[in-house]
Amino acid sequence: MTLLDRYIASTLLSAVALVMVALQMLGMLFVFIGEQGNVGVGHYGMLDALQYSAMTLPQFALETFPAGALIGALLGIGVLARSHELTVMRASGMSKLRLSVAVLISAALLVAIDLLIGEFLAQPLGQLADEQKAIAKYSNMSFAGAGAWIRDGDTIMNVQDRSGTAEFGGMLIFELTPGNRLAAIASAEHATAAGPQSWELRNYAESRFADDSVTSMKVAQQSLHTAAGADFLRLVNTDSSELSLRTLFNAIRYLRANHLESEQYEIAFWSRVARTVGIPVALLFALPFGFGSLRTASLSARSTFGVALGIVYVFLQRLIESGTQVFNLDPLLLAWVPTGLLALVTAIMFWRVR
Repeated sequence: MTLLDRYIASTLLSAVALVMVALQMLGMLFVFIGEQGNVGVGHYGMLDALQYSAMTLPQFALETFPAGALIGALLGIGVLARSHELTVMRASGMSKLRLSVAVLISAALLVAIDLLIGEFLAQPLGQLADEQKAIAKYSNMSFAGAGAWIRDGDTIMNVQDRSGTAEFGGMLIFELTPGNRLAAIASAEHATAAGPQSWELRNYAESRFADDSVTSMKVAQQSLHTAAGADFLRLVNTDSSELSLRTLFNAIRYLRANHLESEQYEIAFWSRVARTVGIPVALLFALPFGFGSLRTASLSARSTFGVALGIVYVFLQRLIESGTQVFNLDPLLLAWVPTGLLALVTAIMFWRVR
């Protein structure tokens, strides 16, 4: 990386960082205002609402990253264009391709930040925020979660009455034959998650069916190994759009292996990938605005145009995600429509720049 590359990258990254900070403050304000209806329920107060708003910022950052990168890039390129620095770079022999490489260096750093937030911050902080909100609102009540139905091959489980992070009140287990006939039924009074793919069952009772007989078994403790552990249960109460790419990929693979519906998670997975790819496309889109008559546009005009285009991008992404689910369309194809359109316009603008 040359000194000139570092200068272009620092200018663009500074502008994008400024825009993202402004967007996050607005997002936190909107979430905080929306939480006012919950303030006063149980022990949920203003500080709890403020904490909840802050903990949901990583998820909001993921959703607004392409728009923030687009607005910031337009402002950064505008600073370089109005000071005639881009003109000097072109006059000194830097081609459009070489300038694009310098811009893509900035994009690579932004993509890395986006992936770090999505894989390690957004999902755990969002789940923790929801848990703390529920505890504060309903701490004066006694209740337990209802659990969920899970299928793993020929085994169907009903996990009931969640009482802690890894503790469940009970479990029903149905084992099927390859012909979908009931082979065995079992129950446990308590189930404890012993790992990502195992359970420890207490007071376990099982009835196994043969052609003309039934055999029963009762033991104080029994181990159960299954591909769906306690971590998988989080998918039941978590919006697919808030899950990390790693979690979405594992969920899709698990659901497909068990011949279950996975479209909701496929939409979320490919939409996230498309939004991530949209970051470098957004930065490249801003580069042609530094040449020709476009370079004289004011920062306010660039900001207005960037905000409008960013809103259109986010709205189109949300519209396509909803339409894919409603009309049962191909998620792999449609998730790329907003990013693909932006890439097409970028290519046309680059071709027209001399």
